[in-house]
Amino acid sequence: MAVWVVGGRLGLRGCFGTYRLLCSRFQSRDSQNVEDEDRIQPSSKTPKIPKIYTKTGDKGFSSTFTGERRPKDDQVFEALGTTDELSSAIGFAMELITEKGHTFAEELQKVQCTLQDVGSALATPRSSAREAHLKRTAFEAGPILQLEQWIDNYSRQLPPLTAFILPSGGKSSSALHFCRAVCRRAERRVVPLVQMGETDANVAKFLNRYPPECESLSLKEQAHLWGRTAGSGTGEHRWATPTFSTWVSVCLLCAMRRHCCCL
Repeated sequence: MAVWVVGGRLGLRGCFGTYRLLCSRFQSRDSQNVEDEDRIQPSSKTPKIPKIYTKTGDKGFSSTFTGERRPKDDQVFEALGTTDELSSAIGFAMELITEKGHTFAEELQKVQCTLQDVGSALATPRSSAREAHLKRTAFEAGPILQLEQWIDNYSRQLPPLTAFILPSGGKSSSALHFCRAVCRRAERRVVPLVQMGETDANVAKFLNRYPPECESLSLKEQAHLWGRTAGSGTGEHRWATPTFSTWVSVCLLCAMRRHCCCL
């Protein structure tokens, strides 16, 4: 899982630790062909390279920013892990989009940065937080308003949709659909924490706003791919005329798709 840096103390820890692990593979403990004088002698002035593992979670517990130890399957860590997964999915989509030179790749990077703030807020359960903790990890409404502006802007560029479009439309569009689905799962993990008073309601609001932007961007990407107006049907995978029985399952999907139900 990515490290949620609340205090900004990450540095080059990961880089040096990885270097140490990789280098150890090229050292043979049983080698008898290297003369003692050819071996590199450690210097007393050589700084100690920190490891990228701590072993503190070997018993199935981890620490929040407040210092509280909780089981790794706690709701807080479930929400953190899913948010981290969302950021990873966005990173993958961003690489595909950047290759095509789309300007909205910068927006995806901004969302990733905001998700770091989301993680900091989630890692600070209010039940064990002091005022100093809450002040450092407060999640304001600014990013939510920014998302709404982006969504409104893209919505004006897209015609009304007349059918349920299946997640597809090229590599970039499909990756954005995947981000949308992962974000909905992250939202479902965060809502219970909000209801228990463990995290700020703005965190859930942000995760609720982001899927519609993914939807808009995926349609915009389809329009770019097929060289036509998104929603016109060309190149899109539309849901075939459903039978009565399939409406039962689609009611659940409607709650997760912008063009069926704006939550």
